[in-house]
Amino acid sequence: MTELSVLDLSPVPEGSSAGQSLRNTLDLARHAEALGYKRYWLAEHHNMPGIASAATSVVIGHVAMATKRIRVGAGGIMLPNHAPLVIAEQFGTLAALHPGRVDLGLGRAPGTDMITARALRRNLEAGVDGFPNDVVELMGYFEPAQDNQRVRAVPGEGEQVEVWMLGSSTYGAQLAAILGLPYAFASHFAPAEMEHAIEIYRSRFQPSQRLDKPHFMLGLNVFAADTDAEAQLLFSSLQQAFVNLRTGRPGKLPPPVENYTATLDPMATAMLDQALSCSIVGTPETVRRGLEAFVARHGPDELMVTAQIFDHEARKRSFEILAEVHQDMAKAA
Repeated sequence: MTELSVLDLSPVPEGSSAGQSLRNTLDLARHAEALGYKRYWLAEHHNMPGIASAATSVVIGHVAMATKRIRVGAGGIMLPNHAPLVIAEQFGTLAALHPGRVDLGLGRAPGTDMITARALRRNLEAGVDGFPNDVVELMGYFEPAQDNQRVRAVPGEGEQVEVWMLGSSTYGAQLAAILGLPYAFASHFAPAEMEHAIEIYRSRFQPSQRLDKPHFMLGLNVFAADTDAEAQLLFSSLQQAFVNLRTGRPGKLPPPVENYTATLDPMATAMLDQALSCSIVGTPETVRRGLEAFVARHGPDELMVTAQIFDHEARKRSFEILAEVHQDMAKAA
């Protein structure tokens, strides 16, 4: 049975604050653990008023301290923004504090606009072009130290950090296959190359000390409620946020509105239909049918589920419905 995990962007709704969003993250993480989700990931984004997880490793530590069993990690850390040693030390520290529970998903996008990317980094000379070398360097810091090793990650060396490759194109699939790493594809917002990326990853995978066979995860938006109409209303917040972002007006997560798509021009509607095509929106029965169809078509080992829902209690309820559906499917299998 395909396993379920949570991707939380710590959304900041209109009228709320980053502090409240981080408190909501903690509450949702505890809820997800009680419901049996496998992982709880947070993502690095910068200069985005609607996302509170910019200091990703700090938030991961916050979540890990408040939970006991669920795996915690990054989906992901945008490695071109950082020196590999710094990330090795951060996640080595997390692994030392929370043994056997820490995941490190790595991406090569900046997670922001180029002006902010320049503010984040000392320079952009290496950037994404040096990404494969940075990944290899980073993973090397998690290995036991050698006698003549002059630069060491302390904490970090010898820690069991599970490293994932992330991607929204075929680039990440190729690199994950070459390095023998598990792979997570961002189909929840960029599904265009999903099937091609899966095929490349599966066909080119080279076993490694970390992984002996391909293992991949797909992102999926799930908005579940007691009625289809309520679920569609909840979904409108993400639709608005996506249109705002794509038209250069990023902001906090908007409240839901009735019949939002009816107000859009055909170009915006087509953009949403494509970008958010990997979404399941509706009642428990709708969610069940959608989940069965998605898994049967793509065959992921895991699903990383996200839900940008304005009301925190409705968001918790959505993940609760999904967990109940998943448990029923497992019993019937």
